Amino acid sequence: MANCPIPFSNFTFKKPNRLSNLYCLIITTVLCTVFYLLGLWQHSIRRTSVSAGFFTSDSPCFHPNSTSTKIPTPIKTNLDFSAHHYSPDPPPTAARVLHFPPCNQSLSEYTPCEDVQRSLQFDRDRLIYRERHCPEPKEMLKCRIPAPYGYKVPFRWPESRESVWFANVPHKELTVEKKKQNWVQYKGDRFRFPGGGTMFPRGADAYIEDIGKLINLRDGSIRTAIDTGCGVASWGAYLLSRNILTVSFAPRDTHEAQVQFALERGVPALIGVFASIRLPYPSRAFDMAHCSRCLIPWGQYDGIYLTEVDRVLRPGGYWILSGPPINWESHWKGWARTREDLKAEQDLIEKVAKSLCWKKLTQNGDLAIWQKPTNHIHCKISRKVFKHPQFCESREDPDKAWYTKLETCLTPLPEATDIKEVAGGQLANWPERLTSNPPRISSGSLEGITAEHFRENTELWKKRVERYKTLDYNLAEPGRCRNLLDMNSYLGGFAAALVDDPVWVMNVVPVEAEINTLGVIYERGLIGTYQNWCEAMSTYPRTYDFIHADSIFSLYKDRCNLEDILLEMDRILRPEGSMILRDDVDAVVKAKTILDAMQYDCRITDHEKGPHQREKILLAVKQYWTAPAPDKNQ
Repeated sequence: MANCPIPFSNFTFKKPNRLSNLYCLIITTVLCTVFYLLGLWQHSIRRTSVSAGFFTSDSPCFHPNSTSTKIPTPIKTNLDFSAHHYSPDPPPTAARVLHFPPCNQSLSEYTPCEDVQRSLQFDRDRLIYRERHCPEPKEMLKCRIPAPYGYKVPFRWPESRESVWFANVPHKELTVEKKKQNWVQYKGDRFRFPGGGTMFPRGADAYIEDIGKLINLRDGSIRTAIDTGCGVASWGAYLLSRNILTVSFAPRDTHEAQVQFALERGVPALIGVFASIRLPYPSRAFDMAHCSRCLIPWGQYDGIYLTEVDRVLRPGGYWILSGPPINWESHWKGWARTREDLKAEQDLIEKVAKSLCWKKLTQNGDLAIWQKPTNHIHCKISRKVFKHPQFCESREDPDKAWYTKLETCLTPLPEATDIKEVAGGQLANWPERLTSNPPRISSGSLEGITAEHFRENTELWKKRVERYKTLDYNLAEPGRCRNLLDMNSYLGGFAAALVDDPVWVMNVVPVEAEINTLGVIYERGLIGTYQNWCEAMSTYPRTYDFIHADSIFSLYKDRCNLEDILLEMDRILRPEGSMILRDDVDAVVKAKTILDAMQYDCRITDHEKGPHQREKILLAVKQYWTAPAPDKNQ
């Protein structure tokens, strides 16, 4: 092979002859043949030893120390390119099965934060035990509150103002206790509401006409009102025909089911009481406040309750009082009190009202009316005479009203430079008030909210509500819904878009909201309240026909459980009522899973701008179901 060409050599090659090439070819062929035959021989030996039952250390699966006589099956070798170095998958965990069974039928009127048994644990002084006292998270029910057996869809407005199904509020106590005062009558399968009251035996309509002779109720200057100790809310019910929207409230069980009756009638109402904390409304909210024999000790405790009325009254607003001690000269015997006692009570009220700088407009028969000043220019001067109450310190937020303690200091009005100026800004009369730029926005007191933003928000909700009506037949059918709840109202655009429908909307501004806008909602001539949705609302089960929730689940994502919020929504929604929930797609999908477990009829639809938006809309309808018949097991 010395003459064979060697590649990559540095030598100089001579041109090979043909004999050298022949030798190289022969040698190569011989070597290849030898190696091939050697390979065949080795392979035949291995196959023979396997068939004879012998293994060598070169055999597959050879174990030198094995004593087994069993002949293993030959292993066919295949190339394996998969990875073999990885952590095992974690053991699968069983998915939680959502189950929300019906609660016991004894809980059909359960109001978690005004539960009678829980309230007995608290101080009875000044009715503190009747305030909100909510259950701890571990005490919250994980079941669905049933409607009473025989429950029927309420009458439609305005028929509901006069009639309520007995099965929906099965309590006859008021028909006996207030029989002579025409609050409520029981006939057949329903209650009838003649419109009477303790201080208006001729009916609420005639009583309101008497008020209208003293102050103007027709020109739109009075739009929002509050009725303290409302009874069955006949005063608020009959003001609606005059375009005056009233928030009625009374404590739980002072008289059985009075607020529940109001809500069944289709009248705005909440459970509430004057005790130790502020009412859940912003300052300067109401045009008019009313008390008809509400038995609130207005002059006691340094006039703290009248001072709270002053906080929630707008500049120039009215306070109306009828019943003890007004006109005590005529009624003292019927009230079973002495003349001296009643006179002393009225004198104390007059003194407190004067210290608040209120002007007594009139006392006519059983009615007395005071008016709050339009600004505090003179009132500040009068502090030299009235040492009490002094003005609250400026650092205290007059709109803060969620578990905020009552104070005896006087809430100052916004600064005014002229005695004729309305502090905080003049409100337009209704209905212009609804779309006029609210003073809280025009003054710049709400950071980031401008007149243009307000206008755009109003137009946005007109379009959204128009689409809602194409998605939800309950909302679209006139008269099908009466009581509506907006859980995160912002500027009240949802309610404003429904102003021409026969509905009322309770606008809620969550206490966790970035900006407190409830004052704007009242300046628009709408009503509302504060609420922490990690707790129950101060209302009875089956309050609302329709619930709207905009981004409420995102707001409470890290604050409380979504299922607890949905259970509360289920508690206050009527059978066959509906919800529209709009939120991020992840929250909407999770909410649908929970509502499916609650046996709602649900569907998810796209945002108005199309499917590429993360925000989605969930429509849910509550099925009709009730507690079982009394003589049957559930």
